Amino acid sequence: MALVTNALLFLMASVGMSACYQNAVYFPSWAVYKRDYHPQDLPAAEISHVLYAFMDVLPSGQVYTKDSYSDLERRYPTDSWTESGENAYGCVKQLFNLKKSNRGLKTLLSIGGWTQSANFPAVASTDAGRSTFARSSVVLMRDWGFDGIDIDWEYPDDAEESENLALLLAAVRDELDAYASQHAPGYRFLLTIASSAGKAHYENLDLKRISGLVDVFYLMGYDYSGPFASHAAHQANLYANAAKSTTTPFSTDAAIAAYLEAGVPAAQIVLGMPLFGRAFQNTAGLGEPFCGVGRGSWDDGSMEDSGAWDYKALPRPGAEVMYDDTAVASFSYDAQARTLISYDTPRTLKTKASYVRDKGLGGAMFWEASGDRTDGDSLITTSREFGASTSAFHICNVNAHCDAPTSISNWGRA
Repeated sequence: MALVTNALLFLMASVGMSACYQNAVYFPSWAVYKRDYHPQDLPAAEISHVLYAFMDVLPSGQVYTKDSYSDLERRYPTDSWTESGENAYGCVKQLFNLKKSNRGLKTLLSIGGWTQSANFPAVASTDAGRSTFARSSVVLMRDWGFDGIDIDWEYPDDAEESENLALLLAAVRDELDAYASQHAPGYRFLLTIASSAGKAHYENLDLKRISGLVDVFYLMGYDYSGPFASHAAHQANLYANAAKSTTTPFSTDAAIAAYLEAGVPAAQIVLGMPLFGRAFQNTAGLGEPFCGVGRGSWDDGSMEDSGAWDYKALPRPGAEVMYDDTAVASFSYDAQARTLISYDTPRTLKTKASYVRDKGLGGAMFWEASGDRTDGDSLITTSREFGASTSAFHICNVNAHCDAPTSISNWGRA
């Protein structure tokens, strides 16, 4: 088997293809509530990596769970109510069970996110903060049976914070390697980051240096437009549309070109794509001004409307799906309601998946799992089918670490 795998790796490298095609998906801990979406609902046969979002960070650097009920306490029908000891249930146990049933599936513990990045700058600025962060994150990874750590710092603002991010990554990498050498010789626990496709953010980073510390950049190729914008624009376009620049304020291709130019290997870049749409109300159409975004799939009036719709709920009744072949983007428009929603479709996904393959990138990532459809128009399935050969997917989808020396029954309270 090793000879066959090595031969495939050599062949794919010789033709410029990434040897491993990830089909990764974020699973947020809050999906179990209003969304009623659980680890057991993940399409395990179609994915290679699950990123469990999000752990938070204390000012001390301590990484911890903000939702112990979803993470550790929720009982599922297969869980016991009579076990002795302090046992882990919830999503942590279900993800571990999913991995045991799908031995190639890898799980990563994601830390931070848009609403939980405030403490990163201070934590990363000191040896003590970095050490506490590295140690506590690896303890959680160990106790909960994960295969690695994903850091989602949104975003380092300047050269100093970029330097501190690199130092933080180095500390985590050292901690992961030290743990592996003692408990899992020969196994490489993964270290990844979620990174921006926005020039103002990625230009702050020493991308070449970071590429030597991480296994993967999960490039967030979405949220290019939204409530913050001035015009109804594409939120996940592959290319710029120079003929109407207000439709494409950002471009995935431009971001990837910049990463490659900075020295990041193509195979380290995994292209993130949305399983949601961004709405724009009171607009005459694409590239035109708008006023308001309205309620999305899960807005309930308790917070400002996001205008974010699950992909599975699109298009909305009365809307027509349209395509911008220049930008490689799709959207729906309801002329009567004057509402436009920008989102990916199987048509755009197929082109993006081919782009990933042709560029030799490391695969695809999706935010987030509960938004996908379960029928023939699933974007996760489309990515796996069109993004890589079966061999590339399976080369990536091997050797998950399922034999944690600390039992899954340990709560992992660092």
